[in-house]
Amino acid sequence: MAYVDGFIIPVPTRNLTAYARIARRAGKVWREHGALDYKECVGDDLRIEGKPLFPNLVKPRRGESIVFSWIVFKSRSHRDKVNAKVIADPRLADMMKPGAMPFDMKRLVYGGFKVLVSA
Repeated sequence: MAYVDGFIIPVPTRNLTAYARIARRAGKVWREHGALDYKECVGDDLRIEGKPLFPNLVKPRRGESIVFSWIVFKSRSHRDKVNAKVIADPRLADMMKPGAMPFDMKRLVYGGFKVLVSA
């Protein structure tokens, strides 16, 4: 059964272009190391009347956009192997340095998920 890593990140709207540039590079590396799919999406319709607010998960500040991302793998063990290769990949080393990301890493929400339904 497939496995998914999911992320929710508040990104300063002024930094979305820089974030997209990093995400394209990261997506390419994840796919080369075996990820089945890689998506990075920016919030567009997040305040649905009568529903809990999606932004409440990360409490965006004024001028921030919500980015929702996921990476699909064959299984959890496949995810672990792919992520180990990605972390060791020198093409992403500059991105891993403190302060290199165009958002606050401490506010990133992340988790691994077993796929329940795939239609």
